[in-house]
Amino acid sequence: MEIFKLRDVYRARRVVGKYLIRTPLKYSRRLSRLLGFNVYLKLENVQVARSFKARGGVYYMSIKADEAVKRGVVTASTGNHAQSVAYAASLFGARAVIVVPHGISRVKVESLRDLGAEIVFHGSIFEEAREYAEKLAEEKNMLYVHPMNEPLLYPGVATMHLENVEDLPEVDVIINPIGGGSGVTGAVVVAKSVDLSIKVMGVQAEGAQSFYQSWVQGRLVSTGKAETIAEGIATARAYELPFSMLKNRLDNVILVSDQEIIKAIKTLVEVEGVVAEPAGAAALAAASKIRDELQGKNVIAMVTGGNIDPETLLKYLQTS
Repeated sequence: MEIFKLRDVYRARRVVGKYLIRTPLKYSRRLSRLLGFNVYLKLENVQVARSFKARGGVYYMSIKADEAVKRGVVTASTGNHAQSVAYAASLFGARAVIVVPHGISRVKVESLRDLGAEIVFHGSIFEEAREYAEKLAEEKNMLYVHPMNEPLLYPGVATMHLENVEDLPEVDVIINPIGGGSGVTGAVVVAKSVDLSIKVMGVQAEGAQSFYQSWVQGRLVSTGKAETIAEGIATARAYELPFSMLKNRLDNVILVSDQEIIKAIKTLVEVEGVVAEPAGAAALAAASKIRDELQGKNVIAMVTGGNIDPETLLKYLQTS
């Protein structure tokens, strides 16, 4: 199933460009020397709300503005999608109710409050929050924004990969974390439309590998658990819409451990002064893990978010 094409991404950029910044693609000389391939960091951690997700929310809300203002919107998230919807709702004057699981980053919660969202805590994992959000939307007749199966989010998110191929036409590999799958779906649509030889690789946490298992088995798989520090990719199941777009087009999915993610967080701070949340560091963790097969290539590692509590960051930096 093809839910959007390259032309839709260009159409989305006309909207996204009005409200959001074009994020830098930073070449890291030192990381390139250390790893043996050309490392480019796509710094979505400096985007509005410190996450790539803002792109999808803004485009979605631009299309649904009248209905959103009339009914209000409700969604569920582990943080970054929530901020995307809250930010977009604030731009267009809509009420936003966000359901989040207990235990998400304090930075994300404070950001949601600053954006004027109403926060509801429910459950311990994303799936529990999502189910409750759907129930709330039905009970209150609000517009429900599904974090993964909402097609209008995808063209907006994909604009970051449009920037990638424009800024680095010589790119060989794009590595993008997978939670729900909107980011890596955007990479596949844009990169493969430009040149089929560009490899697109996804990353999942070892403790939350539903998409990986689905990709390997060729069918939707739910592990029912998400045990990882990387809350941005802590999904316990794979989703129909992104899976249908990715199952035959994604070149690889790499599993990384929490320890490998922490090492990548430290490396980004120490080498480049870049602050990434765990999910945001997962692409560099994966690139480091498969460094042997990337030798000599031009590789974009997506730094998808930077929402991390200062005390958590300090703890990771002090880890040996």
